[in-house]
Amino acid sequence: MYVVVLAGGGGTRLFPLSSPERPKPFLPLLSDETLLQRTVARLAPLASQRDVTVVTLARYAALVREQLPEAAVLSEPVARNTAAAIALAATRIERPLDEVMLVLPADHLVTNEAEFRRVLAAAEASAAGAAGVADPLVTLGVRPSSPSREYGYLIPRVGATTSIDGVVARGLDAFEEKPDEQRARMLLTQSGVAWNAGIFLWRRRAILDALNRHTTLVGDLTAADDESSLVSAYEKVAGISIDYAVLEPAAKEHKVVMLSMDAGWSDLGGWPSLLAALGGSPVGRVVKPGQEIVPGPSDLVLSRRNGKLELTVGTAEAITAAEPMALFADGLADRSLLASLIDRVV
Repeated sequence: MYVVVLAGGGGTRLFPLSSPERPKPFLPLLSDETLLQRTVARLAPLASQRDVTVVTLARYAALVREQLPEAAVLSEPVARNTAAAIALAATRIERPLDEVMLVLPADHLVTNEAEFRRVLAAAEASAAGAAGVADPLVTLGVRPSSPSREYGYLIPRVGATTSIDGVVARGLDAFEEKPDEQRARMLLTQSGVAWNAGIFLWRRRAILDALNRHTTLVGDLTAADDESSLVSAYEKVAGISIDYAVLEPAAKEHKVVMLSMDAGWSDLGGWPSLLAALGGSPVGRVVKPGQEIVPGPSDLVLSRRNGKLELTVGTAEAITAAEPMALFADGLADRSLLASLIDRVV
């Protein structure tokens, strides 16, 4: 098995803690390790750092090499979402066609890492065939806790269920990316429906075949055999997620298998989930430039002034954000938590 880590995105939902210069994957949000470093470390002993390739924007290549000196780096000239990043990895990383590729984001949390590795080992075994699907595209599913609109929903096919080393595997009937709340509530009434964790395993042959069936990315990127032609190719490539581009149509063809994962997973997708992971409880949100807020006397405001993070207590006076900032409602009890987080990032 070889590993492709996707370290892209601007981390805008964690502004101003994250920034375009150092986005979320490269920050030590939960410990002294950055999220990228922890993502790779938790894979041992299934894969060593030498088995890892990080796909990232060219501007972040130096950060990757600094944090993971033994990993390979595959640079994109511009961000074009996960379908292009995965297609680039599938075409540029020379591995046997029957070898299993693990694809995962650089910036998620997993609290039960032993269970996570157990599920990954079962998923690797399932890549040859599972739940009646040969050479499937395998994705990891998480039990939903709410009708969230932030995730893709995995809808299993009735009767297409098996067990691999104690891990439940289900063939999918459909994959729905970010439905509205009403649709999400309806989906939660169906047995076995799960959130998509954005963690995939497949044989290299399987993902190349799926990309060729549902996109033109393989042809576009294979023809780009030097840096300038890659830049030209990326200028023409649509920015679309692997979920929309491949998983949705492949699920309709019954080519996708879901393995259930209960390992304390979170995508750390915004301030509430990050603060919950740290043991805090305040409600936090990003305030965009130009928006006016009136922080209450017990609210906290996190801003960036002259490149430095600054945490202040609200004064019930109106503030118009000049740059992205964060507002934490009734957050005084967690001020030390936020202060220690800022100290780690600085």
